[in-house]
Order: sequence, then C-alpha cells, then structure tokens
Amino acid sequence: MIKEHHALLRRLMISFDLCIVSVAFFIGFLLRYNLKDFYEDSGKYVVLVSILLIIWGILLYNFGMYESFRTKQITDVLLIVVEAALIGWGFLGGFIFVTKISSLSRLHIFYSFLLAVLFIGIEKVVLIQYFRYQRKKGFNTRNILIVGTGKRAQRFIDLINKHIEWGINIIGLIDSEVIKGSVIYGHKVIGALKDVREIIHRHVIDEVVFVVPRSWLGMIEETMYICETEGVQVSVAIDLFELKISKAKHTYLDKLPLLRFETVSDKLLSLFVKRVFDLVVSGIALILLSPVLAITAIGIKATSKGCIFFKQHRCSLHGRRFALYKFRTMVENAEAKLQELLAYNEMKGPVFKMKNDPRITAVGKFLRKFSIDEFPQLWNVFKGDMSLAGPRPPIPSEVERYEPWQRRRLSMRPGITCLWQVNGRNKIVDFDEWMRLDLEYIDNWSLWLDCKIFFKTVPVVLFGIGAK
Repeated sequence: MIKEHHALLRRLMISFDLCIVSVAFFIGFLLRYNLKDFYEDSGKYVVLVSILLIIWGILLYNFGMYESFRTKQITDVLLIVVEAALIGWGFLGGFIFVTKISSLSRLHIFYSFLLAVLFIGIEKVVLIQYFRYQRKKGFNTRNILIVGTGKRAQRFIDLINKHIEWGINIIGLIDSEVIKGSVIYGHKVIGALKDVREIIHRHVIDEVVFVVPRSWLGMIEETMYICETEGVQVSVAIDLFELKISKAKHTYLDKLPLLRFETVSDKLLSLFVKRVFDLVVSGIALILLSPVLAITAIGIKATSKGCIFFKQHRCSLHGRRFALYKFRTMVENAEAKLQELLAYNEMKGPVFKMKNDPRITAVGKFLRKFSIDEFPQLWNVFKGDMSLAGPRPPIPSEVERYEPWQRRRLSMRPGITCLWQVNGRNKIVDFDEWMRLDLEYIDNWSLWLDCKIFFKTVPVVLFGIGAK
C-alpha cells in the first residue's frame, strides 16, 4: 500500500507541476501581450506550451524531483527546479532556432520560465513543510524494523533520530542472537533473526532494513526470504566498505544484479545533455569563428617557419590517447629545446610552465594571451575526444609521473576550460593545487557547474588573465 501511495503522490505532483507550467506560460503571455493576441494565434501557442510541458516533465522527472520526496531537503528541490529551468530554456532556444520561429517573444519565454521556477519552488517548499508538520504530528509515517546493532546500525539509527521530518518510525531492532531488553539510541532489541516472521505478524512493519557487517551476509539470506514471502519490503545498507570517494549504485548486467561503486557522476541524462551541448556549440563555433581561424592561420604562416597547427598526443577518458590540435605558438623544434629550459620550470610537479618562454613567437604570445591558440580544440570537442568543460588533457609522459591519487582526474572527459583556468590559470604554480581543482570539479560536477565555468571563462579569455 505504501508503494501505491508513493506512486499516486508522484503522479499528482507531476500533474500539478505541469499545470503550474501552463499557468506560468499564460501569465507570462499576459505580461507581454493581451488576451486578444492569444486567440488570434492560439494554434502556435498550443504547440509551444505542449513542448514546454514535455521539456519540464522530462527534466524534473529525470533530475529526481519525484524520487524519495520524503527525505528531500528544500535546497535540493530548489536546485533541481533551477537546473531544469536553465536546461529547458536551452532546449527551447534550440528548438526555436532549428524551426526558425521568429514571431515568439523572448520576453514572454523569459517570463514563462521565471514564473514557473517561482511557482514550482513555492509549491515544493510548502509541500515539504506540510509533510514535515504531518510527520511530527505522527501522520504519514513509515514503520521499519532494523536488523543489526553494531556501529553502522547505531549511526543509521542516530541519523533517523535527527530527522523526525522524514516520518520514519523504528519499531525495534533485532540481532543475530536473543539479547532482548537492550536499548540502543532509545530503541529496544525485540528479538533475533529467527524471530523475524513472528515480529512481522505482531507489528505493523512496512520495511525491514539490514544494517549488518560483511560477516553476516551469509546469515541473512533466509531472513530476507521470509520478508519476501511475507510481502515486506527489504533494504540492505551497502556501506560495507570504507570507501572515501566512490558512490554505490545498484545495476544489472542482463539478469545479474551488480553493486557498482562510481567515482564520477552517474546522471546519464545530464551527461547526455552535456554531450549534445558540446556537439552543437562546437559545431556552431567552428562555423562562426572560421574567419578568425583563417586570419590566425595566415598570421602564423607569414611570421614564422613551420606548420600552422601543433599536433600532440594527449590523454582522454581513463587514459585513452587522442591527437590534440592547437595553433602553433612556438618556433620549430620547440619540443627538442625543452631539455635546455627544464631548470627554469615554474610549476611544481610533472608539467612545464615558464614565464617569457623563449620558444614562443611574437604572434604566439598574442594567441596564448587570449586563448586563440586553443580554438582548433573545438574540432576535438566536436569529434568527442574532449568536452567544452573538464580537466585539461595531460601529456602521456606527465601521466606516467602522476601519483596514484592524481590519476583520478582521468576519470572524466577532458575539456577546453576548467576550474584551474577560471581560478588563476597559470598563476597557480603548485601542481597539487591544480589537481585539487580538477578533482573538485569531478566530485561536484553538474550542468550548473559547467555553466558557471563558462560564465567565468569569458572575462578570463577577453582580458588574458593569468596567461603565459
């Protein structure tokens, strides 16, 4: 019954949110036009609002708005709404660009998204506060039986005790043997593993949660089978290993269940949006910047000997190698002259950075200052070797000298711009600090973080901040 209640609540919230989007669209229209204009061109607006509903519905659902609403925090909910609005705005803008609908008002679209964010945000805050009030009063609760009494189980109990608003009611604890009467964080041990069936019959139990040590895994199978036959939901705490970074995820390979530990984001929709964004933006940028690329190529060829482009093997995702392209900014045989300059390296670690590097040409210095030399990497982004945002792709010889903890920066597709570039660029001379920023990006990645990096990249490039 609890499962049906959750499904019904999810459907109601989705329906209500879509109604809010429709209302926001209509109010946004009235703020920009008048009601007469709507009737005169109603067909176009019906199509547009239908597309908006699809965009909002898919994004809110896939960003987890309707999952585990019982335990969601207000900040999490508001972040999902804002993120969905920004990406939805981008999708709609792309649709308008492709279909070449020129009669739509940008102000109307802006009002629609702004009001939708405001209304949905208010609705979710009110809903969360209402649920919390109901649960504190003892309504809308979920009864659980906890299997386990060790340190991990105690941490689990303490977590639930600190969040009354979750509405989780602990009926009691059970251990491997009968130790009735013991009290842990205010909850009694009411039996042993062999007593599970009797306890389920005697109490109202919605879920049995196993928070047990690894040594118990062979002992609890029969107990889990009892819960299965009784129709009671079972959860098993999977913090069985003291991993500091990885996040556990349950998945399947055909019919084989797997417990996967991932160190990067598993938001498949967000990653898909990131790739589509990379593909579209890099393609458009290559076309729009083609005059700049041509002028740059002529300038390089006219002022120094050598090829126009500099091609170098770099490491991509998990060490895959690819050919990275840049405009040549150094003299010929610059790589051969590197050994003579190693004593002047200003970067601590396996990379080489030097102020006033004598190998850089006059044109090359200008190109580097404003990152024009990086423009050919848009082709790498278009091909899929790189992304617009991500850790900078390292040279294989540098990777060979990485410390073990530094290799984790290879767990995400490299990018043209990153936190290192917008937080000081070449002013950061400590390689460990550079690595820390890359790992910070990987651990906290989201589409919104990419957007913030793009916004910060613009002044860095325009004013040549931190360039060498």
